[in-house]
Amino acid sequence: MNADGLAILEHLQVVAAERAARKLDPALGERVTAIKAYQHTRFERTYADLLRQPRYTAAARFFLEELYGPHDFTRRDEQFARVVPGLVRMFPRELVGTVRTLGELHALSEQLDTTMARKVDALPIGPAAYAAAWKTASPEADRYRQIDLMLAVARALDRYTHNPLLRHSLRLMRGPARLAGLGELQTFLELGFDTFRGMRGAEEFLATITSRERSLAAVLFGDDAVAKAPDLPPAQP
Repeated sequence: MNADGLAILEHLQVVAAERAARKLDPALGERVTAIKAYQHTRFERTYADLLRQPRYTAAARFFLEELYGPHDFTRRDEQFARVVPGLVRMFPRELVGTVRTLGELHALSEQLDTTMARKVDALPIGPAAYAAAWKTASPEADRYRQIDLMLAVARALDRYTHNPLLRHSLRLMRGPARLAGLGELQTFLELGFDTFRGMRGAEEFLATITSRERSLAAVLFGDDAVAKAPDLPPAQP
């Protein structure tokens, strides 16, 4: 197996370890779920304008559900881990590189969510508790790395829209991918490709995401984060 395949498996092992820790500690698992739900609501508030704009609605929803969502991807990841060698052989190299980046994003996000959950004393989570957990749970470099990985996946998907041959190859992979147990990954890639193609240019959209996420990170790592971050939602019931 090549370096990409080994890296993807390593990232999936990190995710599996995080899930195992939560399973052993149900209270931790409950707090992680609350963290994810809170972050999902925060994203909806931060990008309410993009979610309303017809040109960007689908892309903003893709970020919200596929890259920033609270969904449990256990089944997808377990299938994925079993067929990584097939993935490396079957998919174009550029797509495999994007999957590697996606895997790193997935692993880092799960680690950060677990670490934040360990800093939360009680539920429901409100702005003050979230800001405090964010600030103390990880070094700034990890948060900015998370943003960079998310944007790297998005930029790759946007780049693919300028390669009709790659899109055609992806369509041809639909049947073999499903037979190999890669159906959910195939769906993710196709959805991402079609979503970004529908924007007919993602520069403004991605610049907005970059600016807002980096600005929020800077605020949360600073002083008086709650007062300076109006996008933080109130405690969830």
